[in-house]
Amino acid sequence: MAENNEDIKTVDIENVSINDAIPESEPKAENPQIEELNAKIAELNDKYLRVAAELENTRRRSALDVESVSRNRAMGVAEKILPVMDAITAALQHNPDDEGIKSMQKAMENAFAKIGIVKINSVGEILNPQFHNAIQIVDKPDEKTATNTIIEELQPGYMFGDSVLRTAMVIVSK
Repeated sequence: MAENNEDIKTVDIENVSINDAIPESEPKAENPQIEELNAKIAELNDKYLRVAAELENTRRRSALDVESVSRNRAMGVAEKILPVMDAITAALQHNPDDEGIKSMQKAMENAFAKIGIVKINSVGEILNPQFHNAIQIVDKPDEKTATNTIIEELQPGYMFGDSVLRTAMVIVSK
């Protein structure tokens, strides 16, 4: 083996291109085939990146759509269950000592908690139109009661996550 270092060409590995294969005697930029292939590679790479981005956007939109449909379906079911809870509450008001009705109410409250339905606090709170529907306004029952304070709840309101399923029907002090 000859120790001739003149024929050895060093190449920076991170910056290798197809032009590095062209002998020094040939001009690198004047080969139209190589320029055409480099342009085609750049074009295909650009198309690949665009398709990959579009695929990721489609996956993200699909996941959001599935979540939205699932949430809307759950809210629809929850809205249909609220009258059952109202009936149980009314039955308990008529017969407060009935253990069967108490256990049904407890079971419904547990089911609501598991699926994320929360009762809106009303009595003693300041009226908030987002959560409360004032159906009657009365004089203050005492001096301590502030204006627009809810003094009685006629029908409870419920939330599902951060959405209001039903506003509470309340009586408010003026």
